[in-house]
Amino acid sequence: MADDQEILNRWRLMLGRSAQGQISFSGDSVRYMEMEDVLDFLYEREYGEQQEIRKERKGGKEASSLTVPSWIGKMRKLFPRRTVEIMEKHALERYGMNELLTDPQVLRKLEPNQALLKTILGLKHMMKGEVLELAREIVRKVAQELTEKLEKDMRRCLVGRLDKTSSSPVKSARNLDIRKTIRRNLKHYDTERGQIVLQQVCFHSRLKRYHKWRVIICVDESGSMLDSVIHSAVMAGIFAKLPMLETKLVIFDTSVVDLSGYVEDPVETLMSIQLGGGTNIAGALQYCEGLIDFPFRTLLILITDLYEGGGYQNLYGVSKGIIESGARLLVLTALDMDAVACYDRQAAGVLAGMGAHVAAMTPEELSEWMGKIMG
Repeated sequence: MADDQEILNRWRLMLGRSAQGQISFSGDSVRYMEMEDVLDFLYEREYGEQQEIRKERKGGKEASSLTVPSWIGKMRKLFPRRTVEIMEKHALERYGMNELLTDPQVLRKLEPNQALLKTILGLKHMMKGEVLELAREIVRKVAQELTEKLEKDMRRCLVGRLDKTSSSPVKSARNLDIRKTIRRNLKHYDTERGQIVLQQVCFHSRLKRYHKWRVIICVDESGSMLDSVIHSAVMAGIFAKLPMLETKLVIFDTSVVDLSGYVEDPVETLMSIQLGGGTNIAGALQYCEGLIDFPFRTLLILITDLYEGGGYQNLYGVSKGIIESGARLLVLTALDMDAVACYDRQAAGVLAGMGAHVAAMTPEELSEWMGKIMG
């Protein structure tokens, strides 16, 4: 019965909204209606001049009008990668929807935000000239906004812990070093009143001295992980500025690309990613294992949905080796402001059982976790 419903839903998508009187969506009808909106936005152009007549006949029943950026975003969310590639090709070659690729004026009017950034990252391989330069500027603005939003809290989490080995001139009750204050003032003990007379009050320093840690950020660049890729690039840029961290950045699908040379520039990092392709997590971890010099001062942060294309036993084997070496392996199934994750729960359970820390985190939560480990 479920298969019959799926077949009818697909026929409805093929026939379009004109068939709504004969075939209704079943199951997740809202999702199918969104898919129909995406298809109509593109393929109603097939009717040429009759397109507007068809819209008038439908009256007010259709969903809110899509724009080119929102259409691209929904298309990538709702359809498989191969289908998206075909629809993009039709849009550009068959229907001439090249606004984002050839018209700088359209790009200038769009509001720089993370949704637009995701669209640019998906289409940048087709951009050139002035449009590409405008796209890079949008990437720069959005990356800078994210950096400003995250940097203060991340620095606080990583370097704002008490240093109980040195004193500070900053006089704050939360920094009060009671033991040192008592020792320094014992010589001023008043025997008649039975009290210590405080002539010098000592405070802890808020800046903690660390031995340098190596942080290896290994990011799955598949389309489903795009929000995590964006935040990973921004966080790597912030980490690169901190004196206690040596930051490496690696992205992967079936291939591995080491972007550590660009880690201080999130724009170059983001413009270097190639979305899509398969996933070989084990191969990426094997590469990162070669970057580990001092395991007990290494954090390897793997950011992926754990849907492995290279064989799960390979993934488990290399993960076990990393954990047994003494390096900390943190598997993040999501890294963005919402930390909403969709991932292979069975693989997550196996890795957690080996000793990996598996979680979905916001950037602030990741920073707090790192601060505890390095503390």
